[in-house]
Amino acid sequence: MRAFSLQRTAAALLWAVGLTCAPTLLEAQAQHTVIPADASQAKQHGAWESIPVPPLREFKPVQPRRIELKNGAVLLLVEDHELPFISGSIEMHGGERDVPAAKAGLTDLYGDAWRTSGSRSRNGDQLDDLLEAKAAKIETGADIDSTSISWSCLKQDEPEVFGLMLDVLQHPAFSQQKLALAQQQAVAGIVRRNDSAGAIAGREAARLVYGSTSPYARQPEIATIMGITVADLEQWHAQTTVPNRMVIGVFGDFDAAAMEASLRKAFETLPAGKPAQKAQETFAGPKPGLYLIDKQDVNQSDVYLVSLGTRRDDPDYYTLSVMNEIFGGGFGSRLFQDVRTKLGLAYSIGGGYGAGYDHPGIFRVVAQTKSESTTAAAEEMLKDTAGLKTEPFTTDELRMAKDQLLNSFIFNYDSREKVLGAAARLEFYGYPADFLARYQAGVERVTLADLERVARQRVDPSKLAVLVVGNQAQFGRSLAELKLGTPQPIDITIPIPPEVRKQMMGAGPAQ
Repeated sequence: MRAFSLQRTAAALLWAVGLTCAPTLLEAQAQHTVIPADASQAKQHGAWESIPVPPLREFKPVQPRRIELKNGAVLLLVEDHELPFISGSIEMHGGERDVPAAKAGLTDLYGDAWRTSGSRSRNGDQLDDLLEAKAAKIETGADIDSTSISWSCLKQDEPEVFGLMLDVLQHPAFSQQKLALAQQQAVAGIVRRNDSAGAIAGREAARLVYGSTSPYARQPEIATIMGITVADLEQWHAQTTVPNRMVIGVFGDFDAAAMEASLRKAFETLPAGKPAQKAQETFAGPKPGLYLIDKQDVNQSDVYLVSLGTRRDDPDYYTLSVMNEIFGGGFGSRLFQDVRTKLGLAYSIGGGYGAGYDHPGIFRVVAQTKSESTTAAAEEMLKDTAGLKTEPFTTDELRMAKDQLLNSFIFNYDSREKVLGAAARLEFYGYPADFLARYQAGVERVTLADLERVARQRVDPSKLAVLVVGNQAQFGRSLAELKLGTPQPIDITIPIPPEVRKQMMGAGPAQ
């Protein structure tokens, strides 16, 4: 599911660290303050270290008003009268993981062509002109497990914009011309997908963990993209846009009772469709070993250590979150301090247990380093990962990790709109409504003994796949020194059908 932002802001979990930041105000003050020798003098002179830090307030977000219609649609409403805007989003179960392998890429094309085609009464271009005049938006999209449509506008225009959104939702007019344009753009992206070493590394790391045929890792190819038809889009739409697959969230300057009545009128009489099937895939994790993609046009390497992660309903989720912070979560983490600060072997580095909502995430340790330090960086990454089992956690590490997690957590949900987005995600995946409220208490309860147990049980260096993407000729030391066996090459050649090759003026296979 896409992050349920009602402004459709893309959200992704970016945890690789190492970016330069300006000193904070407290750091700047510290650089110009002489700290007196004893505590009484420190307090007298107003040193920043003597400023009392109050405890965090209990996290008690105001829950959205929840209404479940008879046909299974769920409404989540949050009033906010600060500004005269209203925005909404409908997330529907069904995404790229539910598409047959022969149709890989269908949902991306569907998300593009749905909105650009418009409805039976207004084509996409006409809809663009009308919405632009009102500074309003209607957008469509799809993700690995969801299909979505959203809208936003001034309060005074909401009845009309909501009606336009319903028209696009209920009476789409998929255009062959718009599908062809989306296909052309998708093919252009596929042809360029090996340009970035970082993109290659992330993609192939997922394939190692989930398997090359898994819907969580497979890639659309030119042949699958060009084989998708308007009929495929229409079939997907009919299958997916049914009320018992919908979570409908609305935020902004409205009266909740009136909005509920409007939504009931629009959705309550719709017949329920075939319910979405729960994901049943099993994951064995990667085959341990060393994997290499020799990319000769770069002067730095991307190094990934990966294995299978966990889910957010894991009883050890809170402990793993704290361990992640200690291990690779920020400037003070073990990875950052050891690999970057002390040894200078990485531009950026981070790591930890990834946790999905309804399928396992990926445990990964990721670094970018100059070509000649590739083997040395990988060696230290492996050493720090193994150190989770052998190097005891400290009270200071535990305290600092909890502070970092709990302070950042509060800011993730410091507005009613963010709380609605989180509530919609929990509803979509079937989590309890108070899951977020449990997080603060769950993290605070983590002990050193918990960390030691989880590291002992969950961290297994023998199950890691190590992936290196870089220019092998420039590696300062041979990867054989890692003692992980012979590097197994990964073929990333892009299959290009003959007819497409002709259009590319006889260009050879992309590398």
